[in-house]
Amino acid sequence: MNIVIGCDHAGFAIKTAVIEHIKEKGYNCIDVGTNSEDSCHYPVYAHAACEKILSGECQLGILICGTGIGMSIAANKHDGIRAACCSDTFSARLTREHNDANILCFGERVVGVGLALDLVDAFLGAEYLNSGNHVTRVEMISEIEKNCFAAN
Repeated sequence: MNIVIGCDHAGFAIKTAVIEHIKEKGYNCIDVGTNSEDSCHYPVYAHAACEKILSGECQLGILICGTGIGMSIAANKHDGIRAACCSDTFSARLTREHNDANILCFGERVVGVGLALDLVDAFLGAEYLNSGNHVTRVEMISEIEKNCFAAN
């Protein structure tokens, strides 16, 4: 499985540890930047990661900024992306299982390296349950996207 990872300057310090961890788990990792702590704009990297998922090159993604919130907002502007900002493993697991989330976002200023790696494990280790009300709700989200994007 290919995992795309992106960050802004506020998520750069933790990104290397996350990439190494992902590779140790046997996943391929595609890094869309940034590659330094120089100030930059998180929407650029969120967009680059979303393009990798929407093209089919990557199946899941991880986005890191200061809080994870900006990245999740920017990623969720893409039709077909369900990005979740998580700072606990329960939410990281359930967002895959219940919401079919395809991008995990978190903040370097919110979580440390240990918790970040646990979040990644919970997210990547879970699968969409694809049953019952979960399907209905994800379909409802997709219908909202379809209607809102068609209106623009």
